[in-house]
Amino acid sequence: MLKPGLRLAVGLSGGADSVALLRALAGSSATSGLVLHAAHLHHGLRGDEADGDLEFARSLAAELGLPFHEARVDVAAEVEASGESIEEAARRLRYGWFRQLMAEGKVDAVATAHTLDDQAETVLGKFLRGAWTAGLSGIHPTVEFPEGQILRPLLSATRAEVEACLIALGQGWREDLSNADRAYTRNRIRHELLPLLEGWNPRLREHMAQMAALAKDEEAWWQAEMARLAPQLLMEGRAVRGGGRAAGAGSAFGLALDVTRLAALAPAVQRRLLRYAAEQMGAKPDFVSTEALRTLALSGRAGQKCELAQGLRAERTPRELRLSTGPLAAGKGLSDVVPEYYGPIPGEMEAPAFGIRLMINISRDAAAANDLKDPTSTARLRNWRPGDRVRLRYSSKAGKVKEVLERMRVTGSSRVVWPVLEVDGHIVWMKGVEVEPERGIEVVASPLEGSNI
Repeated sequence: MLKPGLRLAVGLSGGADSVALLRALAGSSATSGLVLHAAHLHHGLRGDEADGDLEFARSLAAELGLPFHEARVDVAAEVEASGESIEEAARRLRYGWFRQLMAEGKVDAVATAHTLDDQAETVLGKFLRGAWTAGLSGIHPTVEFPEGQILRPLLSATRAEVEACLIALGQGWREDLSNADRAYTRNRIRHELLPLLEGWNPRLREHMAQMAALAKDEEAWWQAEMARLAPQLLMEGRAVRGGGRAAGAGSAFGLALDVTRLAALAPAVQRRLLRYAAEQMGAKPDFVSTEALRTLALSGRAGQKCELAQGLRAERTPRELRLSTGPLAAGKGLSDVVPEYYGPIPGEMEAPAFGIRLMINISRDAAAANDLKDPTSTARLRNWRPGDRVRLRYSSKAGKVKEVLERMRVTGSSRVVWPVLEVDGHIVWMKGVEVEPERGIEVVASPLEGSNI
């Protein structure tokens, strides 16, 4: 990625990683043919400590005889204005400045000093947030912008190797004290979760980086495959009587898929195609929303509608699944697409829409006492709804399901679609928590292989 004659700025924070990258490239510039620069962005945080970082970076660039670029931004003000986290706002401003340097013709590319450790932390963090394959690809070695490239030459090096290199050179660096603050998710992953998991597998960081490489290549393949398949399977506008389709600005629907042709595809292709279609209209449905679209397409009834996040709406016709943007007149939401399931007690229940199988039994004591109101009682598996109450194990009284989900930090579409099992008006099971036994009913849940979710 480092070609002779490339005017390359190293994003120099003053930390060990960026200092090592700058020293390594400066030491080889005579033979590599690179035209090296250093660039430091002051984020307006950490007061005197950040001022010291700037002075350190400026002095190191002067010592190495390199052109130095610097700028200041106010991350705190951006956080207040945008609602982003400090990490998100800082990253956006930093990369915006890098792109500005390239747009102004000062450099051709910018190198950042992300290491294998950063890659592992990023992949694990995105896994915890439920990322798709694109997210699990983590930090890419090269990122293309219209203004130029962002390069990451140190992705195969560990943080320990970087620091050992600097110690061997006798080169100091700056420590960002905020990196020890465990209020930040990345720091908790770095200092708590990764060391814990490495107790199970000492090569975890290496394996996470390998998974990122696999995900990156597979995502690239899927993008090419969707570019090939989508023109064959996606139809613009609404079908009209007599044949043809009504498209354009006056059309009530944006894209449609023939549900028979969709059903013939493998589930992996179905998901990709639905997500691709949604992305053409500016929406990025998460896993739960994508599965709701699959459920609507494959087993929905004609006339059924659903509104998802980011203004995406869907309607099932006898032959098509139609996607568009804008609010639904009927006000239907994601939860309206999820079916309900009924089963005997005791018995087994499969619920593809929730991706689970439930084994429902009655304890011997309850059976002897005939605790159920009706020996023919039926278990009803459904989506939770406002007003539902559940008594958790070892709790003195029932609480709202909504509050339980809040404590579990369930958000987004996952929160909209969350299964509970009801018997005689009482919730006897809820995904993700232990429920106080009701009427002696015992429930064991397991994943349903080959399910929609």
